[in-house]
Amino acid sequence: MLFNSLHFLFFLPVVVFLYYVLAHKYRWILIFVASCYFYMAFVPQYILILFLIILIDYVSALTIEQVKGRLKLFYLVASLTANIALLAFFKYFGFLNDNLELVFRLFGEEYHRVNLNIILPIGLSFHTFQSMSYTIEVYRGNQKAETHLGYFANYVLFFPQMVAGPIERYATLGKELKETHRPLYKNFADGFKLILFGLFVKMTVADNLAPVVNEVYKDPLSHSPLQALTAMFAFSFQIYADFYGYSTIAVGAARMLGISIMDNFKTPYLAKSVTEFWNRWHISLSSWFREYLYISLGGNRVSLPRWSINIMIVFMVSGLWHGANWTFVVWGALHGLMLLLEKYFSKIFNFKIREGWSIFNALLCLKTFLITSFIWIFFRAENFDKAEQMIRAIFAVPLNFTLTHNMKVTGLLIVVMGLLDLFLYNSRFDLKINRSPVYLRWGLYAVLIFGLMALSGTQKYAFIYFQF
Repeated sequence: MLFNSLHFLFFLPVVVFLYYVLAHKYRWILIFVASCYFYMAFVPQYILILFLIILIDYVSALTIEQVKGRLKLFYLVASLTANIALLAFFKYFGFLNDNLELVFRLFGEEYHRVNLNIILPIGLSFHTFQSMSYTIEVYRGNQKAETHLGYFANYVLFFPQMVAGPIERYATLGKELKETHRPLYKNFADGFKLILFGLFVKMTVADNLAPVVNEVYKDPLSHSPLQALTAMFAFSFQIYADFYGYSTIAVGAARMLGISIMDNFKTPYLAKSVTEFWNRWHISLSSWFREYLYISLGGNRVSLPRWSINIMIVFMVSGLWHGANWTFVVWGALHGLMLLLEKYFSKIFNFKIREGWSIFNALLCLKTFLITSFIWIFFRAENFDKAEQMIRAIFAVPLNFTLTHNMKVTGLLIVVMGLLDLFLYNSRFDLKINRSPVYLRWGLYAVLIFGLMALSGTQKYAFIYFQF
């Protein structure tokens, strides 16, 4: 079920109403049924895969808590292996086939390809990572194993964030799901504000940028350098508005139930460095890799060369998590390389970024935005040929300065998103708007509603991160 659909428009109020009508002891059943229905609106049979993940990690966590010594590690490894194997089978089977075929061809051998026509279950990467974090925390002794299968199932399935995150920890979301929540006007009002803002960002900004991006990336060399450059910047804001919009709607939908989930974005394009960018972009995934991979590799408690390797491993794995294509690995590797270069230069020249705003800090933000926008090419391009064509198109000469209507609209949408980010810097829409004067508050509501009614894209686009 898409957040930007009439289906969800009717689904959410019904769930919220029933949630507060039911006694607390029955609410977990409603959340479970609603979450299953929400997910099954996509491909019904794939709910069985999520049930399997839930059962594996539920039993594993209970067992890990009961045994001692090496058996604890054995059951943790068994649980993680099962999760990763499911993810690898559905997400990377075709990728492995392609690469084996290439290796066999290099050695002049014939590879008998196995084609299973596997379709990736929506959001499987998010579900597995969220469930894996639970078993790891139980193993570390930071989390008591949940004995109530229903509550644990709701942790993995909770419909507002089940398909594209944010990736929550059981210590926070599990506790929220067990709390007794009362129907409060503030929760309804803030939830509605967040959903309205998220829909505007997705349907008015992201969905209107999508056709421009798609057209140029289809055949980059048939477009002028200025058109290619516009498409590069347009995708930066398309993917941001798309995923930020989803995350904001997720927070708003959960808020209507009285449940708090984490903010996944904090104005990332106002970051002054690549490191800060990753502290503001897809925060739940960044923190997951930091807690469960980076620190496990030794973090920054190792020698400089080893630390550099750790950073590259984390970013390359992060790239592969996003998609079964070497372009994603390169995308991650380039981010890791840029982060290392920033760290090395800062250390050599003893350079420290100062807080606050200044012309110099604004230039640092521009530098970070240009770097991340260029690297997004490898994320968006279908393959290396398309990425290379896109880069060639951007740097082709002579540069044509003729602005088309689409380019003007794209520029306007980018400006709108940039102004919204400046307005919300280090805050969230509901928190910021609640502190604003009445005239500004209601004026912005009117703009958002008008944007949704008059400027929403005619074509309904699925959320980009659904494919991950």
